[in-house]
Amino acid sequence: MDPIRRLDSRTVVLAATDIDTDQIIPARFLTTTSREGLGVHLFQDWRYRADGSENPGFALNLPESRGCEILVAGRNFGCGSSREHAPWALLDFGLRAVISTEIADIFRSNSLKNGFLPIVVDEATHGWLLDNPGAEISIDVTQSTLSWPGGDPVSYPIDDFARYCLLEGIDQLGFLQKHEAEILGFEEQRPWKP
Repeated sequence: MDPIRRLDSRTVVLAATDIDTDQIIPARFLTTTSREGLGVHLFQDWRYRADGSENPGFALNLPESRGCEILVAGRNFGCGSSREHAPWALLDFGLRAVISTEIADIFRSNSLKNGFLPIVVDEATHGWLLDNPGAEISIDVTQSTLSWPGGDPVSYPIDDFARYCLLEGIDQLGFLQKHEAEILGFEEQRPWKP
């Protein structure tokens, strides 16, 4: 994982509510355990027409959306099944964060473990973001804030361990591996009991 300390990007808006993980990455593409290559199938059934051509009206296909790393989504983003492929697909496509008023718990957990930043904001902030697609947003992971030109910084909740892992660019296994010497030292000193 790449560390995330600060993210500066324009936003792309998908205002639909209840975007589930099957819409993010349809089940027919879950045949891999690799994180690479899933971005091409992100929102497959919305991004492409039946003949395989791009749907020119879909937000992620618009020329002004190219290169955006921050997705602003409607309420209850990432609901549905617990597939870890959903944050993998978002990351592989080039997105680094999603902002909404509600993000499904399992999706949120999977995202944080894979270096994708799920941000929950208040209704007023969300409304402004929905009404201003393409807004230049700055996300400061160290301070747990997001801001835009002319706006006051807005705090978002994130637990300390998840923030630490994002800042360090490690997952839970990486965290344990950083403490391997301490763990081995403890195990060597612990009395063995049959």
